[in-house]
This record gives sequence, structure tokens and C-alpha cells, in this order.
Amino acid sequence: MRKPVRLPAFFVVAWLPLSAQKLPELNDGEPHGDPPFLLEEGWRPLFNGRDLTGWRPQDDRLPNEWLTTRGVRWEPYLAPTRLFAVPIPGDRLLNGPSGRTVNLVTEEKFGDVELYLEFLLAKGSNSGVYLHGLYEVQIFDSWGTPEPMRTSDCGAIYHRWIDGRGVGGSPPLRNASRRPGEWQSFQIWFRAPRFDASGRKIENARFVRVLHNGLLVQENVEVDGPTRAHMPIPEAPENPIMLQGDHGPVAFRFIYARPLRPIVKR
Repeated sequence: MRKPVRLPAFFVVAWLPLSAQKLPELNDGEPHGDPPFLLEEGWRPLFNGRDLTGWRPQDDRLPNEWLTTRGVRWEPYLAPTRLFAVPIPGDRLLNGPSGRTVNLVTEEKFGDVELYLEFLLAKGSNSGVYLHGLYEVQIFDSWGTPEPMRTSDCGAIYHRWIDGRGVGGSPPLRNASRRPGEWQSFQIWFRAPRFDASGRKIENARFVRVLHNGLLVQENVEVDGPTRAHMPIPEAPENPIMLQGDHGPVAFRFIYARPLRPIVKR
């Protein structure tokens, strides 16, 4: 009779049921393969993968052409400046057939937050994600540009608009853009502005860290006021998230958030 085989302890642990395993804490500000919402605890979806429940147009007076779909098509030769989709329940968001529609805003408000999302652009297109509806991380087709990065390039903290000109902002540390028609990602660590008991602002909002396609593009950037084309709302401890919809074709998927956690330096 053969003797029973005894497996090493580490082998047994590796095959424990998933329900018995706890996801590791990886919040070191670096990419770890799959998107963070698959690897760490605490993330929850802001988009239900079926319809626009939980989202509203910024301006109810304007047409809302945002749609959900199961797949987004890009035609690199026949129509590189457009995106196409069949409007059916699905886990992708597209800003309509023309790429020019109202901005989309969460019904929920957020304070300090970590946000992950993926986006896809047509050639030459432009969008943005506004933390608190006020502070923009720019989305732009910066693929292949030979120029130095500016506050209008993808991954920038967009500039403010004061007296008819752009002021401030933070260009991305590098050009991390992929080709048009390819899915890209942002992971954003955002700290909300602080206010005293009387409501006076005592600390500015801050982008603690921004990764674009897993590469660092912003670190510890203070924003002293709302950036250009922000929502007409005051700075506050909590505000919604806005996706810009009126600057060109853009699609989104995998929009997840969790409360901001300290970044662990390894």
C-alpha cells in the first residue's frame, strides 16, 4: 500500500476556498497587474454595468445622449475621429453617437476618495474626469506628440481660467498615453479641501497621486481652486464626480471608488 502524500503547508493554504482568503493590502501607489478593485478590499462600482442609475446630466435642460453598451467600436481607417456602439444594457458608457453631449455627474457625493476608471478615446478627442465636479484630470489623445507635456495633455491637472487666460495647472510627468481606440486607465488618490467650523477653507484640495496606465503622472499636487469648465458649485468637504461629455467621443468602463487610504511606502 502506498503511503499517503502529505502536501506542504504553503500548498494547502494556496488552495483554500476564496471565501477563506483575505485580499492583501497593496496600497503603495504602484500598479500590481490587474485593476486594483480586483486585488484589494473596499472598492465599489459607481456604474452598475446595465444602465445610468446613479448618474444624472449636469444640466437637465440639455439633451442627454449618454448610452450604455456591451462593446465600443473604433474604425481606424474609415472614421478614426468617431466611436460607435449599439445602445443596449452593458458595462460600457459612451457619450452618444456624436461625442458631444451633456456632462455626466454622480448622484452620490464624495470627500477624500480613491478613484479608478478606464477610458477609450477616438483620434484627437478630449474629455476629463472632475473630482468633486471641480478639479479636472485631463483626458486627451496625446499619443505620439513630440511636444513637451502641457496642462492640456492626458494626465494633466487642468489649469484654472482667470481673466480670460489659463492659470496654474500641472502637466503630466510623462506621456503615458496609448493609441486612440485602446482602453486606458486612471488611478487617482484625491484629498478634499478642508474647512473650519465657520466654513472658511483652510486647506486646498490635493491630488496625492495619479497613475495613467500604471505610470506616475502626478504627485502631491495642490489645487488652489476649481479648474476650467468646472461645475457651478462651491468648494465643499463633499461633492460629486463629473465625466466631461461635450468635447469629443469618449467611452468609460470599470468606474470604481473607495475612501482614501494612506499610501504605504515599501
